Formats: sequence, C-alpha cells, structure tokens
Amino acid sequence: MFYDLSGFDVFVIVLVLLVILTLFAGVKTVPQGFDWTIERFGKFTRTLPPGLNLIIPYFDRVGRKVNMMEQVIEIPEQEVITKDNATVTVDGVAFYQVFDAAKASYEVADLNQAIVVLTMTNIRSVMGSMDLDAVLSHRDEINVRLLEVVDAAVSPWGLKVNRIEIKDIAPPADLVEAMGRQMKAERVKRAEILQAEGQRQSEILRAEGAKQSQILQAEGRREAAFRDAEARERSAEAEARATQMVSEAIAKGDVAALNYFIADKYIKAFGQLAESPNQKVIMLPVEAMSMLGSLAGIGEIAKATFGESAASSAQAAARRGSVPPTTPVPPAR
Repeated sequence: MFYDLSGFDVFVIVLVLLVILTLFAGVKTVPQGFDWTIERFGKFTRTLPPGLNLIIPYFDRVGRKVNMMEQVIEIPEQEVITKDNATVTVDGVAFYQVFDAAKASYEVADLNQAIVVLTMTNIRSVMGSMDLDAVLSHRDEINVRLLEVVDAAVSPWGLKVNRIEIKDIAPPADLVEAMGRQMKAERVKRAEILQAEGQRQSEILRAEGAKQSQILQAEGRREAAFRDAEARERSAEAEARATQMVSEAIAKGDVAALNYFIADKYIKAFGQLAESPNQKVIMLPVEAMSMLGSLAGIGEIAKATFGESAASSAQAAARRGSVPPTTPVPPAR
C-alpha cells in the first residue's frame, strides 16, 4: 500500500507527524508543588510554574524539576568537643523549602549535600562554644542559634531553612556514669536537707507549743490570783461592814448585838478547830462549855436583834460550828 504513495504524499505525512510531535514537545504540564526551569541552548531563561505551559520546541528544553514543598533532611551523627573538652555524639534533622527554583538549581551543585555539610559545621561551631552542662540543658538555644546561622548561609541558594532540631546528644559511657553518680549524690543531698529542715520545723513547732502552754498557764494563774484577791477583798469589805454595824449597835447601847457577834466568832473558831484533820481530841475550857450551853439562847438573841431570817442563819451557823464528840480516837496503823 505504501508503495502506491507518491513523494509528495510522504512529505505531507512526515510534515503532519512533525507538527504533531512539535505540538507535544511544546506543551508542558508541571505538577503541583514543582517548578521547572527552562534552558535555551544550555542557558536558563525562565521558570515554569505548576499547570499547563508552552515552550518553543527544539530551542527550549526543561532544565531542572525542583520540588518546592518543604523537605526534611537527616543530619548524620558526628562527634563534637565541647568547651570543657567533653566529647559528645550529636545528630539532627533540618527542614527547608525552596522559594527560588533557578537559584536552587544553578547556585549550588548538590543542594542536599550542601545543607548537610553546612549544618554539621555549624553544629560543631555552636556546641563547641558551650560547656557540657549547657549543651545538655539548653537544646532549644542550640536549635535557635543553628537556625539563624544556617538560614542566613543558604539564603543565596534560594532556600529557606524553617527548623533545625538536634535529635540526640550522647555523652561517652564514662561521662554518663559520672553524671549518674552526681545525680544520685545530689538527690541524697536534697533528701538530707529536706529531712533536716523537717526536723528543725518540728522542733520549732514543739517549742512554740510549749511556749504557748506556759503562757496560757501563767495567764490562768494570774486570773485565778486576781479573782482570789477580789474575793478576799469582798469578804474583808463584808466583814468590815458587819463589824461597823455591830460597833454602831454597841455605841447605841445594844448589848445583844455584841453578844451575838462574839458568839458567832466563837462558834466559827470552834468549827474550824473541829474540822482540822489532825485534831482527834479537843480540850475545851470551862468558859467554852458554859458558852455552849447558851447556844440555845443565841437564836433568840439574833431573832430579837436582826429578825427571823438572821436568827435562822445564826442557828445554822451554830449547828455547823458544833463541837465533835470528845471520845478519843485510836491512831491509825
């Protein structure tokens, strides 16, 4: 069948195929998240954004297909000597994003390798300027300092380093053992301090309690003494008032009042003598016995002098002041 085609027909067919291939070669579809660079005769001319794009076939060609999404790159493990000559093993990760595809393609030969080497170098620089304790306890500060330095260094490459994280900091085994002993000693020290502090507080509280107890007891004794003095003062005033009344009655010639006063004192004295715990035998004078015989008349005297109630009080006082039996009591064994 092809043997029947003329030369013109073949030319037309070749021309059509060439046109179709040219159209396919001039249409470029860039996926989302990527930028393509276009080179003309080996020189960068422009960048194709995501979507459908047209280029000039046979003159332009796609140079680099650059990933514009944020990427993570592993920072390999390395040994770092700190300021106080301690050797630690450190690794990490870095997150970066390309914002200029042309610079990322033509300003640096191996982008990832450049970032890794740059980050490792700055890790040694930053951590080498710090003591071991600072390296182990200030990881956030190390990350911030690394980010500032590395981000400034990669900016000419059309990159933005978003984060740098130190993954692990591993001191040598002997140093870890020494740190363990130090931590144990610190904990023992804090425990002993806390125990001593608790004992001190306990002793202070006990002393405060004893002090408050003594203060309260002293206040109680003072209050009791004050009230006893007040009671004695009131009793003395009453006694003085009674004596004054009897004196006034005597001054007016009332002999019965004087007899009642003397009898009352006498009976109270006998009552106190009888209530003495060591007194088992009481010897009374003859005058006293005669006075006891007149007890029945005391009530009549009081009734005549002070009225019925006073007479009853006098008789009751006389009964309380009665003399106990005079029978000798044998001493207790």
